[in-house]
Amino acid sequence: MTSLSQVIEKLRLKRQDNEFLLTDKGFSVGNGKFYGPHDLKIIRTYRFEGESDPSDSSILYVIEANDGMLGYSIDSYGAFSNHDDVNYDDFILKIPVEERDEQLLFQ
Repeated sequence: MTSLSQVIEKLRLKRQDNEFLLTDKGFSVGNGKFYGPHDLKIIRTYRFEGESDPSDSSILYVIEANDGMLGYSIDSYGAFSNHDDVNYDDFILKIPVEERDEQLLFQ
């Protein structure tokens, strides 16, 4: 996969396109549940580089919650984070990583 939109479309087709957003209570996908870092695993990471502008660089984390909820979180990376809340970086770094093969993820 070569673009952010292609990865999100693959997730959408598998009904795994829940966007984890950081709140003051933890990550949420808008269903009233909140997840702490200990409730989550990063199962795949994608980095996308802007062709001409470093501010176009982004990272997508595919995340699985301990209740089976699958989704993603997107951030710009480098000096251009798109999260005003500095706690995003602290939060995401606390989530354990269990990188899965892309073929297993999208089969």
